[in-house]
Amino acid sequence: MNRLAQFLHYAQKVFALKTRLRAIRDRRPFAVVPTFPVVLSLVLGVILRIGSYLDLAQQTQRRRWRHLCGLKDPVGDDLFGYVAERLNLEDLRQQLIGTAKTLKQNKALESCKINGLLWVSLDANEHFASRSRCCPFCCQRRVQVLEPDGQKREVIEYYHRYVYAQINGPKHNVVLDLEPIRPGEDECAAALRLLGRARRLYGPRFFDAISADAWYAKGPFLQAVEKLGWAWVAVLKREDMDVHKEAQALSQGQKPSMAFEDKERKRHVQLWEVNDLAFSDGYGEFVRVVRSEERWVENRVRGGHKQSHPRRTQWEWATSAQLDGYGASVIYQAGHRRWGIENKAFNELTQHYHLTHCPRHEPVAILAWLLIRVLGFNLFELFARLHGKLWRTGRVTLQELARQLDRALEAVAELHPLWSG
Repeated sequence: MNRLAQFLHYAQKVFALKTRLRAIRDRRPFAVVPTFPVVLSLVLGVILRIGSYLDLAQQTQRRRWRHLCGLKDPVGDDLFGYVAERLNLEDLRQQLIGTAKTLKQNKALESCKINGLLWVSLDANEHFASRSRCCPFCCQRRVQVLEPDGQKREVIEYYHRYVYAQINGPKHNVVLDLEPIRPGEDECAAALRLLGRARRLYGPRFFDAISADAWYAKGPFLQAVEKLGWAWVAVLKREDMDVHKEAQALSQGQKPSMAFEDKERKRHVQLWEVNDLAFSDGYGEFVRVVRSEERWVENRVRGGHKQSHPRRTQWEWATSAQLDGYGASVIYQAGHRRWGIENKAFNELTQHYHLTHCPRHEPVAILAWLLIRVLGFNLFELFARLHGKLWRTGRVTLQELARQLDRALEAVAELHPLWSG
């Protein structure tokens, strides 16, 4: 069985991908090309790391691509954009939900837990900055640009922002959902919409807690998270916050509550705990703060010579009362696990899945593009990390694995039985 046949067999057997993709609808009144071949082409384009509708349309010139996806004739890039504007976004989200729920049912998310708790990381990312194209959902900012004559001029830049929710683990990661931040809207408002939808669609017990950066360390937001039924850990950075100052003052000169070697991050870690601190007027409850001091040696090669430099950093996290029974090391792990959404989602999607490309600048089409990117990203990553022995044993890179999937299209006879009918 060739590599693409292996992937499709895995996706069908584990996630019932064919059935799920057939459930995606669009609002075209008189569709000449059925929705399923178009959606399958879009998802397959993510798996093979195709970055635009124009390139995807070129792929449909391949007879074997059409045979696999069920297209009678080649299609143009305008069809993909036209369909994307009319796709049912809730149907697309259901595919993400189905993938994540299947993983949990199969106990594949157990390795992502920290002391029995399943954590979701929240963070926002910015996409599609432009000074010429805009849509009703574009945020705006003024930036200075350097003209050819050397003069600076202020222009309006348009861009989109989205909040992502992801489960991170040492073995694999899965993006649960994303939500657009509307023009002039606070990031926390979009995050609460996302969490409210997650509670409704995933259920209140699908995960146990959230980990967020300092932007979310605001009383009203954290109160809302608790009302939704989840515990939280948030980074403390703002030096103007009284809780930050008090935690620093009360832990200085005190013996750390624990010290250990973090083998994964190769750091010596000391942790302090300060209990019963008033967080803010908008929160109204006392919180526990965990402060870490981390030391390590950084090795660099400069001018052909290896140089070692000692490094030191400090972090502070505030935690909700629901986590009072968990040790400081759990808070430390959860706080740093949040970086997975940067390293294992935004960076991967940007470098290899063309996250910053906007093929159709229209609100529904953009969100459909992102949801399909995330769906394909999840499926490929899970196939490689959970099923792909070649990658796990270090015999092939993820990039080479994607190329093998593309080359496998030539063996069309092995693919036909998987997607016929």
